[in-house]
Amino acid sequence: MTHAMLKGSNVPLEATTVRAVLRWTPGQGVPDVDVSALLLGPDGRVRSDEDFVFYNQPRHPSGTVWRLGKKRVAEGLTDTIQSELTGVEPGVSRILLVASADGVAFDQVPALCILLYDAGAADAEPLARFDIKPETGAETALICGELYRRGEGWKFRALGEGYSNGLEGLATDFGISVDESEAAAEEPPTSALPLPPEVPAYGYPQPVPVPAASAGDGYFRMPPQGPQFIGR
Repeated sequence: MTHAMLKGSNVPLEATTVRAVLRWTPGQGVPDVDVSALLLGPDGRVRSDEDFVFYNQPRHPSGTVWRLGKKRVAEGLTDTIQSELTGVEPGVSRILLVASADGVAFDQVPALCILLYDAGAADAEPLARFDIKPETGAETALICGELYRRGEGWKFRALGEGYSNGLEGLATDFGISVDESEAAAEEPPTSALPLPPEVPAYGYPQPVPVPAASAGDGYFRMPPQGPQFIGR
């Protein structure tokens, strides 16, 4: 039986490995959506940048949390995170399940939901389903839910908490280091910009660099000591 979740509700998990499937309906003007995971310690923050599992760092070093990638299904598109709960390091107390929409507000993403499955039960119905309704519609990143320890076991809580400053803002709040020096180095020199002769160069704001990678891979870059990017 699938638990229909309300915001703030929780459900105990008996499964040892769970699959969190983010699903939405694609269409004209609908942005690409990515799922990520943040592994948090008891203080509510990551222990290092390695505790951020996303499209350029798809597997946690422990091997217990990883992305399965995107699929097209009858109901729409999906992006999936899988977690082997029994193997998660003792220093991790919560795993946040996050959706980001490539800088576009989530009011343009129809039928967004997260479904939780027992990864060890083939073709089983979802353990839980949470239909996510952004509170303002201006959110560009959402904490869809969390897996968290309770005693010797784990539970899932539906959250739906939004951020209007995207994945970068959300990740920074939980302790991820955002390296701004590399982005600044990529800015073209002011003298190279096409300026009208009557306007001095110092009168123009610095341009925002355009990410060189594909759509969805331009929120921010990790510092040199962080994970190596492998591309999408």
